Amino acid sequence: MTILVTGGLGYIGSHTVVELLNSNFEVVIVDDLSNSERFILNNIEEITGKKPIFYPFDLKRKELLNQVFDAHQIDGCINFAAYKAVGESQEKPLDYYENNLFTLINILQEFKVRNISNFIFSSSCTVYGQADVQPIDESTPMKTPESSYGKTKQMGEEILKDFAEAHHRKVSLLRYFNPIGAHPSAKLGELPLGIPNNLVPYVTQTASGIREKLNIWGNDYPTEDGTAVRDYIYVVDLAKAHVQALQKLISSGEEKVIDIYNLGTGKGSSVLEVVQAYERANGVEVPYQICDRRAGDITIAYANANKAERELGWKADTPLEEALRTTWQWQKYLESREV
Repeated sequence: MTILVTGGLGYIGSHTVVELLNSNFEVVIVDDLSNSERFILNNIEEITGKKPIFYPFDLKRKELLNQVFDAHQIDGCINFAAYKAVGESQEKPLDYYENNLFTLINILQEFKVRNISNFIFSSSCTVYGQADVQPIDESTPMKTPESSYGKTKQMGEEILKDFAEAHHRKVSLLRYFNPIGAHPSAKLGELPLGIPNNLVPYVTQTASGIREKLNIWGNDYPTEDGTAVRDYIYVVDLAKAHVQALQKLISSGEEKVIDIYNLGTGKGSSVLEVVQAYERANGVEVPYQICDRRAGDITIAYANANKAERELGWKADTPLEEALRTTWQWQKYLESREV
């Protein structure tokens, strides 16, 4: 079977492509390289021994997307094509709405016309906003997210639910918590362009001397050490969940399926706990400074992922320090490429 993976050279996308290829799926990638680099394609081939088909263009270009569907018998899609930084989305909301929603609609138009099903959406725990109860399960009421990024994820889910209902299609909405780490080969990992927006890449660049200090956005939250708490999930564990969710959709005999899964570890870690774990795991120092809270951030979020374990047979079981070790190995690999 052939799976379209949009944003497939990005951080989570590239790891998922590896798992798809290892599970004997054919893969077609569309990625505009706005948040990734072409060498990742070669690294995917080195890891798997297989080279996916690659199209470098923006999914807002409908005519090019149409050509991809004409050229390949697409059996499903995993959609990672989205801008993803909470802070940046507050500064550039129109860019986020345009990119994250228009591209999704363009793909679904092709699915509708060509009668294709099996769509997996890269969603986020931000759809819950600041939940009243922890851990967060799939029945937790959704609130209006604090960030424009979170709003695009919530809107994307609603678009997909309407699409599945109206056209009797099968979709899976995967609500990620906070992906971290890199492939054990050290050939794939998070590749932030410019100043990182996510915690662990910033920690890594600070430890390596690229950044002078880590900015910790607030230490006055109502948490044990005053810093925000998140559920940090190893990216390879997360990638495997996509394959298992896809296999469930494919094997389903129903006309319409709307699956929703939280993907996390079920454990919350504070920013300071992550910094300290990083230092222990890699024998490095991470200097930091406390700054004012950042707009759009919430206090605490961690998952109840029992439904994914029960229905997909999936569980995130990689320890935090092990995931953080792979991040440092990835950083060393990037530095070796520059020598």
